[in-house]
Amino acid sequence: MTTVRDVTVRLATWLDRLMPAGDRRDSLGAVLARFAADDRPVTAELCAEVERAAWTVSRHVALVFEPDGTAPPDTEARQWPRQDPAAVRARAASVSQARRLADGTALIRIDGLDEVGLAQPYVDAAFTLARGARRLVLDLRANGGGDPATVALIAGWLLGDEAVQLSEVVDQERRRQWWTPDRPPGGALRLDTCVLVGRGTFSSGEALAYHLQARERARVVGEVTPGAADHVLPIRLAPTVLAHVPRAYVVDTRTGGNWEGTGVVPHLKVAAGEALEAALTAMDE
Repeated sequence: MTTVRDVTVRLATWLDRLMPAGDRRDSLGAVLARFAADDRPVTAELCAEVERAAWTVSRHVALVFEPDGTAPPDTEARQWPRQDPAAVRARAASVSQARRLADGTALIRIDGLDEVGLAQPYVDAAFTLARGARRLVLDLRANGGGDPATVALIAGWLLGDEAVQLSEVVDQERRRQWWTPDRPPGGALRLDTCVLVGRGTFSSGEALAYHLQARERARVVGEVTPGAADHVLPIRLAPTVLAHVPRAYVVDTRTGGNWEGTGVVPHLKVAAGEALEAALTAMDE
């Protein structure tokens, strides 16, 4: 029988192995220590209880309860599985809309950030269709995140032809820089731009909105996002529990910080369902 104590002790051990040392790792360890004597059998509800406690430090911690799971706990860190190219192509790399509104506004909706090598043709096609538009609305309200390289690709369409450093991702061993790609002269879009966000904007979806906002390249409209700025790995803690364990954090090059805990705070706060209409009105003012 796997208990809550078993799960939280193993999670704390993996945090020591993966998460950069510092106050946040110590704080997360202290949160998990509250469950050190909890011998209740682990359930989906108790996993959610541990998650909510951990979210006070890292909004990205997740405990996925799999009642029929039989695989043994991991002893070595694993990576995220590669995406199925056919599945990515079938959903057009999560580019769910690219159209021109009646008033000349280009509306691009991207609901995820698939691996950049698969996503680039669809992303580039969507932004190419925005050429000649009156203005641009980028809808990230359902964007649950994904590949930071795809964040850089999209940001590059809006931040200019020359490469721009967006961030550093800091783990236990290194600091990895993320830059937008160089573009041909005149290749970037210079349209007035709004970005729509909400509670469904998460992780690297938040990163894209945050980086554009920090560089004053777009007005952000909608609801405050959840605030998940860590990078995580999938680690099996028990046959029935798969965790998302923080392994790195993001530092925006412009602000020196990130959106962890605070979320991306819109310039114009409105209900997510009203964000498109509010953005169009604001762009007319």
